[in-house]
Amino acid sequence: MTKGAPITVSKLNPAGEETWRYTGHLLERGANFLTLEAYFDREDVEYHGLFLGKGDRFVEAYYTDRWYNIFEIHARQDDHVRGWYCNIGCPAEIYDDRLSYVDLALDLIVNPNGSQLVLDEDEFEDLDITPETRQQALLALKDLQQFFNRKFQH
Repeated sequence: MTKGAPITVSKLNPAGEETWRYTGHLLERGANFLTLEAYFDREDVEYHGLFLGKGDRFVEAYYTDRWYNIFEIHARQDDHVRGWYCNIGCPAEIYDDRLSYVDLALDLIVNPNGSQLVLDEDEFEDLDITPETRQQALLALKDLQQFFNRKFQH
């Protein structure tokens, strides 16, 4: 797999049904991760204080051994970092030209000043998932929160 190769991303719900699909391009591939670049293809929107603009560059990190993925969002105009959008989900399944992950509803938004907002806790509580999966998701959220707390400590 070479840098710049197209990667199809499939977001699945806990029942295994595809809910979103798009294509990005490979930036880096390691033993347990893949980083790709994709461009936001929806109309401009403000989502819980995080502005997402059509054409914004997303640098997305997926892991086969972590229960989350991280999207670093760069403004289309000057490439400054708008913030991070993190999905809590089952570890990614990475293949040659595609990847998929099961989204577990919980999300974490991190602003450039380090402030954090957890989203969709009610939706997460309503998911029909095993107690083990629920525990892994909550641990992943805690890990992400700690990661970003350390990132913004001076």
